[in-house]
Amino acid sequence: MIASVRGRVAAVRLDSVVVEVGGVGLLVQATPGTLAELRPGQEAELATSMVVREDSLTLFGFAEADERDVFEIVQTVSGIGPRLALAMLAVLTPEALRLAVAQEDLTSLTKVPGIGRKGAQRIVLELTGKLGAPSGGATAAPVTAVAAPAWRDQVLDALTGLGWPVKAASDAVDRVTSGPDAAVPVDENGATPDMAQVLRAALRQLGRTG
Repeated sequence: MIASVRGRVAAVRLDSVVVEVGGVGLLVQATPGTLAELRPGQEAELATSMVVREDSLTLFGFAEADERDVFEIVQTVSGIGPRLALAMLAVLTPEALRLAVAQEDLTSLTKVPGIGRKGAQRIVLELTGKLGAPSGGATAAPVTAVAAPAWRDQVLDALTGLGWPVKAASDAVDRVTSGPDAAVPVDENGATPDMAQVLRAALRQLGRTG
């Protein structure tokens, strides 16, 4: 299995990054928080987890090994696959997830798209004692924002791909990119916004209202 990759960042997409390793471009799926720290042309090192299916090999990357380990542990819960596990880490940091499980905080867990109350109860039941004790200072996964008509559909596709309903995703993007409380207001001159920032900001907004 591939435990980590290190190489030049060839491209950063809304839900993945291409890292060049030994002349080969590896496509690595990642959370918005991890992607926001990567820049094309710079060298990056990611802790990775490979998910093997009959018809595919998918590599998931994380800024920290702890995040990778939590990603793998979460998938031991019945009904949770890699996509949902990644969505959990897009909304909750590893420490926030540990705290939610330790305190049986179903409200925090149900903020993750695709997880209802019964699913949250199952997560608490099956992960108790597996993630380790929280050390304190748990927070929701980091976020920021920006948006413009030309990029809006791509941001919405990324959010709905993580499981959020279209209307909720659209409202979140509107809130973080316009109005007096916009986290990253759209430039009046139509400058291209940073989609990774928009995506993270929208995720933070969805976490508050979910």
